[in-house]
Amino acid sequence: MSRMPDCFIDLVVTSPPYDNLRKYNGYSFDFEAIAKELFRVVKVGGVVVWVVADATVNGSETGTSFRQALYFMECGFRLHDTMIYRKTTMLPRDTRIPRYYQEFEYMFVLAKGKPMLNPIREKCLWAGSNAQTYSRNQDGSMRFDRKEKTKGNKVNYTKMKGNVWDYCPAQNDHPAPFPEQLAKDHILSWSNEGDLVYDCFGGSGTTAKMAHEFNRNWILSEISSEYAALAQKRIDPYLRQMKLF
Repeated sequence: MSRMPDCFIDLVVTSPPYDNLRKYNGYSFDFEAIAKELFRVVKVGGVVVWVVADATVNGSETGTSFRQALYFMECGFRLHDTMIYRKTTMLPRDTRIPRYYQEFEYMFVLAKGKPMLNPIREKCLWAGSNAQTYSRNQDGSMRFDRKEKTKGNKVNYTKMKGNVWDYCPAQNDHPAPFPEQLAKDHILSWSNEGDLVYDCFGGSGTTAKMAHEFNRNWILSEISSEYAALAQKRIDPYLRQMKLF
């Protein structure tokens, strides 16, 4: 990143090593230095999607994820959305721990200025029914819009997707890959074709692969030569296809 100019990147989709939950070939990282550099290289209106979770130490979650989100805000980012990556195929864990199974990770959406959004839509349960909007007064009572404002209006058949996203965890030779669909959904949401997408913890190349598939430019950084080779192996077939045209 130190070789990138200011305001260079449109979107970052990444998942850092966190709380020593994986060995990552023995490498560690300076979170605060990386957070500052991300703020410098991201464009105004750009977004960082930071996928992270906490370890449990001596019976308590570390809270590292929250501290990182707050530090990003100190650097100048807005905490635009706290999203949830819910894992749909979690195996039962040690029942000696007196708590519910941990089945999600945070996806902090950090914005530098006001971001754009290409919203993912899904079918609406109330599609076709009569529309009536409401809000709450300060005392908590309901306030409905006047009927003449909504008379004849119907609820749309689709609605914007919520911020809890379900995925089956990915599996490959990297110790902690995130799902291709997760990368795809964020890339489509927070960038446009031709934009530059970056993953500062490139890992097995998931962000690059999905950025390439959806006509975004991309850059990966990866300190481990083993993981860089894994990413190269995944991405090479797409690059060879480009050379044919």
